Amino acid sequence: MPLVEFDLRGLAPDAAPAREQVAPAAEAGSALVRGPVPALAAVLTTLWKAGRTAAVPVSWEPADDRDSAGLARALGVGTGAARELGLVRDDHGGVLLHHGRLEAAGDDRRRPLARRLGAQAHHDAVKVADGQITRIDVRPDWRAVDTLDVTVMTLPLRPGRRTSGRAVQIACDPARVTRDGVPHPRPVARWTWYADDRVRWRLQP
Repeated sequence: MPLVEFDLRGLAPDAAPAREQVAPAAEAGSALVRGPVPALAAVLTTLWKAGRTAAVPVSWEPADDRDSAGLARALGVGTGAARELGLVRDDHGGVLLHHGRLEAAGDDRRRPLARRLGAQAHHDAVKVADGQITRIDVRPDWRAVDTLDVTVMTLPLRPGRRTSGRAVQIACDPARVTRDGVPHPRPVARWTWYADDRVRWRLQP
């Protein structure tokens, strides 16, 4: 099977590519992705849905935005040997590579820090939220195996509670979710992110 290249350098850091733009990944022998984090996430989502994450080595040439630079450092892009990595998934059919956020739905731009929502959340067996919160931030820990770092902010501009584990489950008032900079298209009342220990993908540095 051939190398398939995805030139998505024109993609904005807060936009996902169209499904047809990344569909050829399902038949690739290897893949080269050029573009921001959502471009890489979309290709990996296609590979996961095709059941081919372990079979298709993926190379990434990151864009020059801050999130791409941060993820490239965390993954060691351009250094070392090929790596087999875990995949963080959610219960709405997406993957998470760099940063996920859940916060109150709405568009109050005048007082964004004042928005709060009721939520209950568990990180593995630990209850990390039970009441009014400002937001929940989730980041894969690429230094560990199948691990998520979760920070729950209960008050604006105050340090949050940080925990580490494999899965975070959230039930909440209507909330807005952002995955790797891309907003989910509609408010949610439940959300789960988890490091799927059954799935691996191959990074070709």
